[in-house]
Amino acid sequence: MIDFNIEKIVPLCENFGLTLDGIAQNRLNTYGNLLLTWNEKMNLTAIKEPKDVLYKHFFDCLLFFKDVSVPKGAEIIDVGTGAGFPGMVLKIARPDINLTLLDGLNKRLIFLNEVLKNIELEAQTVHLRAEDAGKLSNYREQFDIACARAVAPLNVLCEYLIPFIKKGGQFVAMKGASASEELSLSKNAFSLLGCEKPNIICETLTGNESRAFIISKKISQTPSKYPRLGGKITKNAL
Repeated sequence: MIDFNIEKIVPLCENFGLTLDGIAQNRLNTYGNLLLTWNEKMNLTAIKEPKDVLYKHFFDCLLFFKDVSVPKGAEIIDVGTGAGFPGMVLKIARPDINLTLLDGLNKRLIFLNEVLKNIELEAQTVHLRAEDAGKLSNYREQFDIACARAVAPLNVLCEYLIPFIKKGGQFVAMKGASASEELSLSKNAFSLLGCEKPNIICETLTGNESRAFIISKKISQTPSKYPRLGGKITKNAL
């Protein structure tokens, strides 16, 4: 079993008020081992070195708590969760979160259910495309936070995420070096879908890799015609 040396990021997290206790550290270590084991038979991550998993996956996701206010018991949906980033890491660090993991590829959800079983946590896994789930009453405007990491260009991502967010909730997109450019092309989408002007918070990982959180508060209901069918969202982004 690989030791991911989770203790190395504990003081970094404490700098912004997040405590990773022994249980959380063990759960992250188990998650990392399952990720790399399952990655040998299905494409979950291009990041395979334990040190890179620690900083570029785990710590990267934990920075969420530095830049985003997450209320106790928050309802969070991770859209296009893939291998579980950021949602699974958020749940491990804060088990009080009520987490929904949404993905259009069922085999990823099979993996995530295996992780949840091994780390003894509960979350809802949903096999639907975002544009379909966003039309359903049990998901539409039901969440305090809708988030995504490395899913789609920002002006497309807005239409995927914002329909899930209740009024007063938050849109959170985790982006890389292109964040500012993407934001400049997306202001119309935020306004049309019911969110205020977004903020961008930049972070730097090891190796000077740029990360950014794009955060916006939802201030009005999303018009019922959104989200459109997937092809229209990507071909004619707002």
